[in-house]
Amino acid sequence: MQNELKIRDLLKGNKTFLIAGPCSVESEEQIAKTVNELATYEVNIVRGGVWKPRTRPGSFEGVGAEGLKWLKQAGTSVNLPVTVEVATPEHVEDALKYEIDYLWLGARTTTNPFSVQNIADALKGVDIPVMLKNPMSPDLDLWIGAIERIANAGIKKMIAIHRGFQMHKKTAYRNVPNWRIPIELRRTFPDIPLICDPSHICGNTLLLQSVAQEAMDLLYDGLMLEVHINPNEALSDAKQQLTPKEYGELVKKLEVKKPYSDDKVFFENMNELRKDIDSVDTMILELLAQRMRMSRKIGTYKRGAGVSNYQPDRWNEILKSRTKAGVEKKLSEDFVYRMYQYIHEESLRQQEDMPE
Repeated sequence: MQNELKIRDLLKGNKTFLIAGPCSVESEEQIAKTVNELATYEVNIVRGGVWKPRTRPGSFEGVGAEGLKWLKQAGTSVNLPVTVEVATPEHVEDALKYEIDYLWLGARTTTNPFSVQNIADALKGVDIPVMLKNPMSPDLDLWIGAIERIANAGIKKMIAIHRGFQMHKKTAYRNVPNWRIPIELRRTFPDIPLICDPSHICGNTLLLQSVAQEAMDLLYDGLMLEVHINPNEALSDAKQQLTPKEYGELVKKLEVKKPYSDDKVFFENMNELRKDIDSVDTMILELLAQRMRMSRKIGTYKRGAGVSNYQPDRWNEILKSRTKAGVEKKLSEDFVYRMYQYIHEESLRQQEDMPE
């Protein structure tokens, strides 16, 4: 898939590609004031929602198509392109009528292939950049499928936006980053720019700086951040929106990392350490293979006794003891938990696939 949108052509001297603006366009005055102040800092595209897909009825669901006029006027006044979320073909039609510069598909939309296809059909014959947020669930194939549907409609300029994933476990995040999924998406589509949305990952402003920097450390092309002239009075997502001044301070603190170094000493040290890592990885794989051989042997005894391969008490014991031991060895609890989930799934698969 050839993507024609190149981030370097959009930077305009900024050190990273930045999309910023309020969660919702609430009034003509609110969006104008926000954008005017925002434009004094580094920013490439102004964002603003006019249709808000709220979980429950009765919440603020956006000002509707009228907000597109206010958003476009605010962007034009500071010579910046604007973007809005679309979730239906009718949204696409309205956004095109008001000459919105970029469209984005939200997480709820990319979760539903029917919705994505309806939007793709509405975009046929249209030349406009489209940004796609990851789906609500940590499902890489859904994200890839949404990108492919939009590409099949003839859209040549796309951006992927990582906004985190809903998880059953309570965490410090509103939506868990699960960095491995966007990293794999980038491996699959290396030509598609990858943007991080720390606002929706965090759900508050406390963690924004660290998550934004993590994205820079992972060589993301840029950020999408929610910025409101007065977050305390915001009609949606008040807790995760920055003031324009706070946004400027966050951007100023960012350290943009480079993928390579030409320093000879650095290169030699990295080579030596990578050889050591390769050796350790070989040992890890051998130990895992040994563990699976043991699992298959246990599976033989279970089958002979008519016992289920899944043993809840044993599994809970493993999770508890291994997580505790991993934390004591300076590993994160979440990493050990997820690692043993994969090991357990493979153990069950090995036992179930054994010949009768």
